[in-house]
Amino acid sequence: MANYLLALGVFAGLYALLALGLNVIWGLAGMINLGLAGFYAVGAYASALLATRLHWPVLACLALGMVACAVLGAGVALMTARLRGDYLAIVTLGFAEVIRLVASNEIWLTGGTDGISSIPGPFRALLTPLQFNLLFCVIVWAAVVICALLLGRLSGAPFGRVLRAIREDEMVASVAGKYALLFKVRAFALGAAVLGLAGGLYAHFNGYVAPDSFAPIVTIYVVLALTAGGTGRMSGALVGGVLVIALMEGTRFIGAAFPDLLPAQQAALRQGVIGLALILALHQRPQGILPERPRNHFSEV
Repeated sequence: MANYLLALGVFAGLYALLALGLNVIWGLAGMINLGLAGFYAVGAYASALLATRLHWPVLACLALGMVACAVLGAGVALMTARLRGDYLAIVTLGFAEVIRLVASNEIWLTGGTDGISSIPGPFRALLTPLQFNLLFCVIVWAAVVICALLLGRLSGAPFGRVLRAIREDEMVASVAGKYALLFKVRAFALGAAVLGLAGGLYAHFNGYVAPDSFAPIVTIYVVLALTAGGTGRMSGALVGGVLVIALMEGTRFIGAAFPDLLPAQQAALRQGVIGLALILALHQRPQGILPERPRNHFSEV
C-alpha cells in the first residue's frame, strides 16, 4: 500500500507539472495548446534515449530534454503565430498525434510500439522499491515547488503582466508597444520546457516509455486539471493536478461495489463518475477552485 500511495504522489506531481506548463501557455498567454502529450513525449523520449544510449547522468538528460522541448515549443509557436482559438487547438492536437505516430513507427530510434526499457532512475539499483518511490516522490515534488515558485514570480513580474495583456486583447498590447509574437514564443517555449521536465521525470520513474503512454487522453486530463484548479494561478494548477489524480485513482475501485457489471461496464462507470465529479466542481466553481485574482503588484503563488 505504501508503494502504491507513493506512486500516486509521483503521478500527482507529474500532473501538477503538466498543469503548470499549460498554465503558462494557456492560463497566462491565452494560447489554447492541446499538444501537451506531444511535448510530454518528447521530454520522455529525449531523456530516455540520452540515458540508455549515451549513458548521460539523469540531471543532464532532464536538462537537455527541457531544452529540446523549449526549442520545439518555440518552433510550434512561430508556425502557428497567425492561428487563434479553435484553429490553434486543432493544429497543436495534430502536432501531438504526429509525435506519437513518429514514436510508434521510427523503430530505429524509439523502439516503436515496444518502447524503450531499462531507463535508469536515480539510485534505483541501490534502493528497495519503497525507498526509490519515496526518493522520487520527493524529487518530483521538489521540482513542482521550485517551478511553481519561479513561475509564480514570473507571473507577477512585467513579463507575466504583458502575457495577461496579450491574453485579454493582443491588439491593445501591440498598440502599447509590446511585440506580442516575441512574448508568445517565449511563453510557449517556457511552458513546453516544463512539460518536457514532466516527461523526463516520468521516463526515469517508470523505467519504460512507449507511445501508448502519450495518448490524447493525457492532454484532456491536464486541461481538466487546470480548469478545475483555476487557470492563470500557479497554485490552482497544483490543486487541479492532485484533484485529477485523486479522482482517477479513487474511482479505480468503484467496480468492486458493482461486481455484476462486466469489466468494460465498470470502466465506463468509472469514467462517468470522473466526468460527473468534474462537471459538478466546475458548476460550483466555474472559475476553478483557486481562480485568478486581479493583481496590482507582485504577489505570491
